[in-house]
Amino acid sequence: MDLGIRGRRAAVAAGTAGLGRACAAALVAEGAEVTICGSDAGRAEAAAAELGTDWLVADLRDPEAAAGFVRDVEARHGGLDLLVVNGPGPGPGTVADTALADYQAALDRSLLAVVGMCLAAVPGMRERGWGRVVAITSLGVRQPYPNLALSNTARAGATGFLRTLAREVAADGVTVNSVLPGLHDTDRVRSVYADPDARAAALAGVPAGRLGDPAECAALVAFLCSERAGFVTGTAVPVDGGAYQGLL
Repeated sequence: MDLGIRGRRAAVAAGTAGLGRACAAALVAEGAEVTICGSDAGRAEAAAAELGTDWLVADLRDPEAAAGFVRDVEARHGGLDLLVVNGPGPGPGTVADTALADYQAALDRSLLAVVGMCLAAVPGMRERGWGRVVAITSLGVRQPYPNLALSNTARAGATGFLRTLAREVAADGVTVNSVLPGLHDTDRVRSVYADPDARAAALAGVPAGRLGDPAECAALVAFLCSERAGFVTGTAVPVDGGAYQGLL
């Protein structure tokens, strides 16, 4: 299926590894002109060389730096059509073990950085009458994960922002969606579930019985970025091997 995005200008945040890198690869395969970012110049340059993309350095833990990444892509390429919002998640911890002071850093990286990237990208998309924003959040916004209190909290807020934004810009040809990854084979998942027993317990709640391949999540992201997905907006779609058990 031709997704109709050949030549479209794309920014993929945190595109050097994991789900972000898989999304960048999927968009490159569809002919998009992709720019990735990472916090380390060496890693970003190396990933970009392998993927065939442009690259920039940005510390996505800082909302202003996250917005700056988007502005820099627009300036370098004369605009932006596709934005994949992504970033490093907060560390693990229960509510009881997490201090109030820890929440601000989590909100900066997993809520306010999302807001900053969208505020930087969407005005130009609205002016041109076409745009796609797809945010990678977490299944934890629907079904909170144990021991991830900061992520569950911050990303739930991001989901509320994204759905509000989607309503405001739909009539301008701009769609805003999010994907909610479950357990995928990424460095973050391997870190959070480093203990084999903890990983086995987590996988027991996944009907597919395995970790997801990042490319499987990226395929949905690419579709939501496509011309064909123009009537899909305001959604939050689980990609989780059946782990989400709610009816709605």
